[in-house]
Amino acid sequence: MVELAVLMPIVASMGGNAGAQTMTVTVRAIAMRELEGGRLRRLIRREMVVGFFNGVIFAILIGLVTWVRYNNVQLGAVIAMAMIINLVVAGTAGILIPLTLDRFKADPAIASAVFVTTITDVIGFFAFLGIAGLWFGLF
Repeated sequence: MVELAVLMPIVASMGGNAGAQTMTVTVRAIAMRELEGGRLRRLIRREMVVGFFNGVIFAILIGLVTWVRYNNVQLGAVIAMAMIINLVVAGTAGILIPLTLDRFKADPAIASAVFVTTITDVIGFFAFLGIAGLWFGLF
């Protein structure tokens, strides 16, 4: 479907933006030494919840626009589901990757962006095309 090719980058780019924002907050918290014990768990949980709610909000918006643009409610549902998955993954990766790099004594400000972008792109493409393939019987 041509529509899938047109919509696919939207999911990946939204995930990349969300992951980069979370990563920035995390790298700042590491630099300021604000992550200790309970604060770390609370931050991880908060970023995952924020990713979920951002995913739901953007899923509704993009799902509706897709439905109206392509006159296909199923395609709107597919992109909405993929958006939620990718934004939750983006929030999670955006916090866990810098923390992991910091733990291994690598500079998270330098190395995190490549990993976060790769994960959100791969998950975004797989989620969108995987759900579409299952939904529309392409597999």
